[in-house]
Amino acid sequence: MAGGKSRRCSTNPRRWRHDADKALGLTIPLAPLRCAGQVIELIDRRVFIGSLALGILAVSRIARAQPARKVYRIGVLGLAPTTSDMVGSQPRNEYTAALLRGLRELGYVYGEHFVTEPRGAESRAERYSGFAAELVRLQVDVIVAVQAALSALKQATSTIPIVMAGSVDPVGQGYVQSLGHPGGNFTGLSFQDLELAGKHLELLKELVPGVAPVAVLWERTSLGRWQAVAAAARERGWKLLSLEIRDAGESERAFRVATDARAGALLMYAGGLLGGHARRVAELAAKSRLPALYPFRFFVENGGLISYSADLIEIWRRAALFVDKILKGAKPADLPVEQPTKFDLVINLKTAKALGLTIPPSILLRADQVIE
Repeated sequence: MAGGKSRRCSTNPRRWRHDADKALGLTIPLAPLRCAGQVIELIDRRVFIGSLALGILAVSRIARAQPARKVYRIGVLGLAPTTSDMVGSQPRNEYTAALLRGLRELGYVYGEHFVTEPRGAESRAERYSGFAAELVRLQVDVIVAVQAALSALKQATSTIPIVMAGSVDPVGQGYVQSLGHPGGNFTGLSFQDLELAGKHLELLKELVPGVAPVAVLWERTSLGRWQAVAAAARERGWKLLSLEIRDAGESERAFRVATDARAGALLMYAGGLLGGHARRVAELAAKSRLPALYPFRFFVENGGLISYSADLIEIWRRAALFVDKILKGAKPADLPVEQPTKFDLVINLKTAKALGLTIPPSILLRADQVIE
């Protein structure tokens, strides 16, 4: 250089570094400047600001173009005393709560991934037709339903996927073509009750040995249960008394008929109609001095004597697995119906004492739960 002095490049603190534009994913024009034999890349402030603004605008447009995540709507038809017991992310109804718990275990967040459209029939089977039609009009993505609602849903839709939260006889009642290949819009879980008919009778005969007939209280949706228990009784040479009811108001008359016929025990297969009246049914059985076996544990928790069945809470929790598969694209026609593998024997010793009944040790030892 002239005068033997070298010229130094300015270290202006306003100079911009390459990593800034890399972090933003922007291509920014550079203003080269040759200084002391070196090329130092400086960014024109105005060019940078303009490029940054364009980049932010592009990112904003991309964000707006992203499709909003769909919030699925899951219809729920249950036996809750009121629909309000089934509403929201923390429902009071234990079966709806079990379904939501199952969905949470699979990573679903209420309000973010799904919401429910619940309907409680208050043990009035005639209400299911209106509820089914309403859920179809709402175009929900999938419906989880109790046994008592399945007939109404079958008439209401052949396209919306239906997950059975327990079915007495899904093949015999025409909801699926076979357990392994449902073939339509129904899938879910079976109670496997038909296979339990003989077991139910044997339990009652252990409790109350003798030749007195066993009264069977059943409803139309439990026709398969009645037929199965009648066949099991014929094989064993035991007498049955058929007590079909068509609404909950007929239960008192049914107990009077059983008492007049001197029935020795009662087998209750009318859970759909009488599920919401469990305590009243237990009171009628106690008043009639009838040892009774019930289809579900909640009857025993409300004062009934004994139950032997699949765990309803677990059935509702596992129904979430079917909902998950359907929401991810699986067809109900291709999802095999699941059968329970665990059955609970529940005994209420307080009720046994009130009836003057001694529970045989052979039954007590097999009990999963004893209420004292």
